[in-house]
Amino acid sequence: MSNPENSLANRTVLITGANRGIGAALVDEALRRGAARVYAGSRQPLDHLDRRVVTLTLDVTDGAQIQQAAERVDELDVLVNNAGLAVVEDLGDRALLERHLAVNLFGPHAVTQAFLPQLTRSRGALVNVLSVAALASVPVFPAYSISKAAAFSLTQSLRALLALRGVRVHAVLAGPVDTDMSRGLDIPKATPESVAQAIFDGVAGGVEEIFPDPLSAALAPTWPTGAVKALERENAALLGGSR
Repeated sequence: MSNPENSLANRTVLITGANRGIGAALVDEALRRGAARVYAGSRQPLDHLDRRVVTLTLDVTDGAQIQQAAERVDELDVLVNNAGLAVVEDLGDRALLERHLAVNLFGPHAVTQAFLPQLTRSRGALVNVLSVAALASVPVFPAYSISKAAAFSLTQSLRALLALRGVRVHAVLAGPVDTDMSRGLDIPKATPESVAQAIFDGVAGGVEEIFPDPLSAALAPTWPTGAVKALERENAALLGGSR
């Protein structure tokens, strides 16, 4: 997988939240890189002209739909947990916080567990699309920030645990992207297409934390040698031989 441009050639990819934004861009980018099959998971029906795209009805909070999707997918090289929820709020509604956790934390966990046998067989890659809000809360999106912080911890845990099975785990720590979630924010935003390209470049390069846009990229140079990464490696060593 040394050449990012053909890193997905003849591979099978599954992307959740594939009907819009980053998810839709990831579908097109995977096809551009030669994926043999792209499973596009979404709550709403998705039409795509490329016959390599297989639509899956997949609400990441619906256990039955997750199981049905897993039964349809025999082989899988890359799983991208992209589906997400972000609502402006002030933490006054516990139900809304729980909804964010259901989509952004428990959803990726459930999907990963369901497709883990396929990823283990292929010694594939798991990609969790997160946010820099996982590292520093965005006050207008506090429930989103909390859920993404929890999902980042989940990703770090899975990285250590799944290394024992030969599965690589990547965290995408994105800044503002021009999608429906951030459309109301008057700030510079990266395009979904550029972010999708950077995500798959990072996967091809074996980068554990992927910073796919200009804002988040400022964190990239020092991250691999920083204190947080050092502590993660130290903690992972508790498993013995997993790193």
